[in-house]
Amino acid sequence: MQMTKQYHTTLQDAGIRPSIQRTAIYAYLCEHPVHPDVETVYDALNPIYPTLSKTTVYNTLKLFEEKHIVQSIKIEDDKLRFDAEMRNHYHFKCTKCGKIFDIFLDEDKVPSQDSYTGLMPQGFSLSKIQTNLWGICNECSK
Repeated sequence: MQMTKQYHTTLQDAGIRPSIQRTAIYAYLCEHPVHPDVETVYDALNPIYPTLSKTTVYNTLKLFEEKHIVQSIKIEDDKLRFDAEMRNHYHFKCTKCGKIFDIFLDEDKVPSQDSYTGLMPQGFSLSKIQTNLWGICNECSK
């Protein structure tokens, strides 16, 4: 895993103190776009950073979400997963292998938050949109 200045800078720009553990967690998310849960991140980084705890991973991921540098996704299972890709996109879960993929559409085809706001009943406030798709991925359909 590369601890590039880019990750350090992204954290600083978001108002997050870029500790070694925070930078490692963010780097892992960026370099492993598999939509990991807390357990997966912890299991991957704990051998490298033995003082890392699951609580630290969870709290760090929630901080990243609050600062809008990652998003949490919930797709069919009880696990909260995390995604460092912040561009508008959908999530596709293969019902055979369980992997989750990012699906990008042309910007003009992705509904904006404003287009959904008009659908909301009066007094409702929209804070997050998440679209999930299910099917069979390319590898599993072979």
